[in-house]
Amino acid sequence: MTNYEIESQEWWVQRWNDLLNSYRFKKRLERARIYAREGNVLSIEFKGAQVLAEVQGTAPEPYHVSLYIDPFTEEDWNFVVETMAEQAVYSAYLLAGEMPHDIEKVFTANGLSLFPFTLADIRSKCSCPDPQNPCKHIGAVYYQLGDRFSEDPFVLFQLRGRTKAQILDDLRRLRSTGDVVPESHQ
Repeated sequence: MTNYEIESQEWWVQRWNDLLNSYRFKKRLERARIYAREGNVLSIEFKGAQVLAEVQGTAPEPYHVSLYIDPFTEEDWNFVVETMAEQAVYSAYLLAGEMPHDIEKVFTANGLSLFPFTLADIRSKCSCPDPQNPCKHIGAVYYQLGDRFSEDPFVLFQLRGRTKAQILDDLRRLRSTGDVVPESHQ
C-alpha cells in the first residue's frame, strides 16, 4: 500500500499530499495517482536537487520527467542549520533520521518555507505530448515522491539543495565545536 492511500501518514507526507490535493484539476491527479499505484513510475533518481524519472505511458518508450523546487542559497542553509543546532531537539531527531514535528519553524524563522506553497512553485517538465503541466506522468512522480519522503524525510531537504550527509555533518560540527549559542542564552 502506498502512502497516498494511507490515512495515518507522517505529517510531512501529509503536507506534501495536501499540496497535491490543492490542485484544481482533480481528474488529472486521479489519473496520476493510478499511474503511481500501478507502478508506471519506472525510476526516480536525484541529480543534486533535481528529480529525474522515467514514467511508462501508453507509448512504447517511457517518458522522461524532471522536476525541481528552487534550492536555498548556501547562506540560507547556513542560517537554517545554525538555527537547528541551537536546539538539541532538532539535532537529536535529525541525527536519529526523523523529521522533527516543528521543523518548519526553523525555516520560517529564516524567512523560508521547506514546502512549496503551490504546485506552480515546482518546476517540472515531461517529454510527453500533453501540453498541460502537470501531466499524469509528472503527477505520478509527485505521488511517488510522497512515498520517498515517508521512507527518508531528508529527501525534502535534498530538494531544497542539501543532502542528508551535509546537514548531519554540519549539525555535528556545530554541536561539537560549540559554535552555536543555545536559544536560552541569546
